[in-house]
Amino acid sequence: MKRSTIRRLLTWLIVTAVAGFAVYKLKFAPVPVVAYTVARGEIVAEVMGTGTLEARVKTTVSARIQERLLEVLVDQGDTVKAGQLLARLDDAESKQQVAIAAATLAAAKQTAERVRADLARSEAVLTQAQLDHKRMTGLTSTRAVSQADADKAAEALRVAEADLTRSNAAIAEAEGQIVVAEKNLLFRKDQLAFTEIHAPYDGLVIRRDRDPGEMLVPGASLMQMISLDELWISAWVDETAMPGLAVEQPARIVFRSEPGHGYPGKVSRLGRETDRETREFLVDVHAAELPKNWTIGQRAEVFIETGRQADAVVLPSAFVVWKDGRAGVLVNASGKARWREITPGLRGKDHLAVIKGLKAGEQVVRAPDRQKSPLTEGQRIKLP
Repeated sequence: MKRSTIRRLLTWLIVTAVAGFAVYKLKFAPVPVVAYTVARGEIVAEVMGTGTLEARVKTTVSARIQERLLEVLVDQGDTVKAGQLLARLDDAESKQQVAIAAATLAAAKQTAERVRADLARSEAVLTQAQLDHKRMTGLTSTRAVSQADADKAAEALRVAEADLTRSNAAIAEAEGQIVVAEKNLLFRKDQLAFTEIHAPYDGLVIRRDRDPGEMLVPGASLMQMISLDELWISAWVDETAMPGLAVEQPARIVFRSEPGHGYPGKVSRLGRETDRETREFLVDVHAAELPKNWTIGQRAEVFIETGRQADAVVLPSAFVVWKDGRAGVLVNASGKARWREITPGLRGKDHLAVIKGLKAGEQVVRAPDRQKSPLTEGQRIKLP
């Protein structure tokens, strides 16, 4: 046999051997798997949402008048009581306005006293004029006095009546001026009171926005404060979870600052509007406890308990294999992976309950995370 023929034959045998080995490795050699022995246990179904820590009552503290900020008595992080003095504005001009208003009121009252005296005089003059007119009228009929004197008495009566009317009008005007002066004094006192800014309720100052010397205008933020009565996580939850949610459901809160620790909470209220872009809605979860250090607006995840089942067949969700829209698992059947359909039940964060298709003690398998190709039906497996 020629050497060239021998070389070709050897090459063919080598290629065939390599191909056969490759086929064996791919089709028949056992592949390493991750195994899990199914057991019974408790499973908790949870709905997850992401949100931020917020206060139910949050207030922007601002001035009611435009004035220079004189003093700020609290800083961010301070707890305050309702009515506590938070800041003072420059009150020099307001005090002067109060003094002017008080003096105006005093002058109005003095004017009223003077016109009351004029009224008493007008009443006395009128009484005398009425007596003189009556007497003159009687004497005129007996011709004891002249008609001219009687006319003078009648004219004096009309003058006295006019003076009385004028005095009554002056009294009304003076009393009106007193009312205006009293209202103006109250207004000026209110303006003076507005130079002191007080806490509207018991709470916590979370931010300070102004320093002494700055000019404050109505509505501009001096500081931000919150009530500590109700702190919650305003979490965005997918709308598909809506049917299973209800007020008072227990929840776990995991702050991103402490990812390994969960804090207890409960659902306080459910939103009634879904975001039209993300298809999520807000769920407010009351925080029964908080970390030692926390801030309004910090991120957290909430896990709301929607169901709990004891003594269930529990399976990690990672072992579920879907085929034609049906849920199933790959079971270790004498060293081979066999697909079996299951009926899932309650779903937890990482596990689910199996209603039908698996029993406690059976072993399910899956491909390792590092393996690119999935585990297939009938494939030989190698346990770790």
